[in-house]
Amino acid sequence: MARMDDYINAKALAVKTLSDHPLAAIVQRSGLEAPSESELRVPFLNRVYRVAYPDFTFRDEAAPDQEVPIQEQVLILHYLIGGSDRRTDEVIAYREIEGAAFYFSSFVKRAIDPLKKVFGQNAASLSGPAGVLGGTTIQAGDAGYEFQVLPHAPIQLILWEGDEEFEPEANILFRENIADFFSPEDVAWYAGMLVYRLIALFYQK
Repeated sequence: MARMDDYINAKALAVKTLSDHPLAAIVQRSGLEAPSESELRVPFLNRVYRVAYPDFTFRDEAAPDQEVPIQEQVLILHYLIGGSDRRTDEVIAYREIEGAAFYFSSFVKRAIDPLKKVFGQNAASLSGPAGVLGGTTIQAGDAGYEFQVLPHAPIQLILWEGDEEFEPEANILFRENIADFFSPEDVAWYAGMLVYRLIALFYQK
């Protein structure tokens, strides 16, 4: 498991890399908005972050005094570094990402298992939290949603409800170009962040 020092170092490295990138280039490849020449606006799940340029400090738009989790900062910075002009509608499973086999157990633990545990016996209960996060219905499983968590890196969650005879099943799919933006480890964190935000919303009802 990553330590806080690891995240601090990862953020410092990402900021150093991005400091050489023109803001216009970051905006073009990320699909995000720049309200000014010194700031990016980053909608992320049910938050909106303001990211200063070129020092890449984060501020929660709705709660300026609230600290933005450093794991989310690092993930967003990696998204800003990555990207390409390659666009595709093809979706793939986590195992199909090059180099993902090593992190597959972490992906299951962070994303698949919690999704099944909380929503697996009542797939319809995913509807409310999914709506809060802007999920759109897809025709898959007993409940299927696509989330535009970051502009060029949508996530699909598919859930098959369990019963007395069968355990619930779940799958999480990504656009085929997800590796242009994230490492396999980042993708596992990315999916987990979405799932845990859905769970938090479920328990807030």
